[in-house]
Amino acid sequence: RTKMHRELADMFTAICVDAVLTIRKPDTPLDLHMVEIMHMQHKAGTDSRLVKGLVLDHGGRHPGMPKQLSKARVLTINYDLEYMRSEVNSGFYYSNAEEREKMVQAERKWVDDKTKLIIDLKRKACGEGETMVVINQKGIDPLALDLLAKEGILALRRAKRRNMERITLACGGEQVNSIDDMTPEVLGYAEEVSEQTLGEETYTFLEGVSNPFSCTILIKGAHPHVISQIKEAVRDGLRAVSNAVTDGQLLPGAGGIEVLCHAHLMEYRKKVQGRAKLGVQTFADALLVIPKTLADNAGYDAQDALLKLQEEQEAGSPKVGLDVETGEPLDPCAAGLWDNFRVKRQMLDSAAVIAAQLLLVDEVIRAGKQMKKG
Repeated sequence: RTKMHRELADMFTAICVDAVLTIRKPDTPLDLHMVEIMHMQHKAGTDSRLVKGLVLDHGGRHPGMPKQLSKARVLTINYDLEYMRSEVNSGFYYSNAEEREKMVQAERKWVDDKTKLIIDLKRKACGEGETMVVINQKGIDPLALDLLAKEGILALRRAKRRNMERITLACGGEQVNSIDDMTPEVLGYAEEVSEQTLGEETYTFLEGVSNPFSCTILIKGAHPHVISQIKEAVRDGLRAVSNAVTDGQLLPGAGGIEVLCHAHLMEYRKKVQGRAKLGVQTFADALLVIPKTLADNAGYDAQDALLKLQEEQEAGSPKVGLDVETGEPLDPCAAGLWDNFRVKRQMLDSAAVIAAQLLLVDEVIRAGKQMKKG
């Protein structure tokens, strides 16, 4: 809620949590690359949504292709469906127009035969009411597109490689590198496939996929600045949720964990002998910078706020967090204010290491000055 207004923040909180839970697989580390973040400069931020499927930033390349499909079988291929020149220099010579026409037909026949194999697969694999979508990482020439359009097939060409990998994860099936080896088992499935045009941009939505281990957060906004702010907040939110799911535990926020750690260190200080007590005392006092800063930023007296928190902690109350709206102690767990475990662990570890490095630099400088005097 510090990066966007309350209504938008609550909506994107639910979206980020659903996105991370969608891509989670048992006994497998979370891969946030499986969450695609797309944006459309259109309508308002509250029209953003989570698509449990894919949104591709390109569409069909033939005006006769369908714009809306249901119960679609998805074929992903990495195969050239256009005439390719030979890799070595070669030439064809003819003496009359008939020979030239035969050569043109022979070149065309190679692509047409491959296209007809796709059409035959559609007739074989698609039942009544089912349709087909072809997504090719390479090119499809206009005549091949025309053949596919006449059969009611939506074909997308030159798809991005990262999209190709996510399509097979989300829709099922597998990517085909040789059209001759196609069987119905290589096809994926999507309940709804639709195409939406916005200005000069075309987007293709694949929803209702069979294996939603990949998803897309579609961000909408009226201005590029608004969209960039939302995207930054969404990335931070996804990482925070991912950390929480990976750790399996959270810490009380609103300065609560620092107050509890300070109390624990003060108890530990009693067991330490000698000058080490000073180090424990200093480290414990440094932790209280967090609740003090929260109070200062909220416009309250830092010392008064800190004393109230410590009194609540000594009394055994769960109200160890600071309410920035009232300046009074609150229970961070009941208020839903949490910190990531790994973030706090890294903070404490880095603080000690950085302090040691700074002290080491001071020692080196001091030693250098003494050598000059000598």
